[in-house]
Amino acid sequence: MNAETDTAGTDLAIDCRNLTHRYGDFTAVDDLTLQVRAGETMGLLGPNGAGKTTVVRVLTTLTPAQHGRVSIFGMDSRKRTMDIRHNIGYVPQQLSIESALTGRQNVELFARLYDVPRAVRSHRVADALDAMQLLDVADVPAGSYSGGMVRRLELAQALVNKPSLLLLDEPTVGLDPIAREGVWNQVRGMQAEFGMTVLLTTHYMEEADVLCDRVALMDRGRLQAVGSPAELKREVAPEGTEATLEDVFRHYAGSALTGEARDSFRAVRSSRRTARRVS
Repeated sequence: MNAETDTAGTDLAIDCRNLTHRYGDFTAVDDLTLQVRAGETMGLLGPNGAGKTTVVRVLTTLTPAQHGRVSIFGMDSRKRTMDIRHNIGYVPQQLSIESALTGRQNVELFARLYDVPRAVRSHRVADALDAMQLLDVADVPAGSYSGGMVRRLELAQALVNKPSLLLLDEPTVGLDPIAREGVWNQVRGMQAEFGMTVLLTTHYMEEADVLCDRVALMDRGRLQAVGSPAELKREVAPEGTEATLEDVFRHYAGSALTGEARDSFRAVRSSRRTARRVS
């Protein structure tokens, strides 16, 4: 499928045109053009080193775009950095909580960073904690939280400013299937309530298949394919057979899989077997 999708006549949450980003002689993102429609969930897939995290960091304005143009809801990422930051929520790969602070204090810290008005700050913090089902442990040190609770706390931090765009960089890595399902139930609920646009990176193909309206697959910095999971699976399936999103991944990026990415696939298969045993 053509990587440059047809978005004529649609409202765009993300409009990324010819983005190229290099670290020294290494090209992390190579001439990427990708549009994400307002209100949809887009999955950004690819093996480790494909450039996904660099794309996310550019979209969050944490890393300035070197070449090309990036707009978030029509705002140029170079000219309206602070306006963009006030309209997005971001959950990074690495844990971003302060374990010595309570859950409430962690979310309050982000409310201040997002410039949530003082008059509504406490209400917004409580709403975010409630949405993530953390009110009952809000005043407990976050260092005592389980992995799934920590991820939900990070989502509460990202949602406290009621963002229009939520960016999630491998938000459920390392979580067991039940914890992952809990996190995504919360994200789906918030998206349904507020109509957020969601962009996520993940190595869990089943997760992307279920959650995403469309997926974009990158390999070695370049965009290889964009489409709905169903469309992409039909394109790679031999006649008379059915493909999985894992088959799509292998079709476009199989030759570049690293050991760590192969381990991620093994983890998905193991999770699938576990889920079947307990269902």
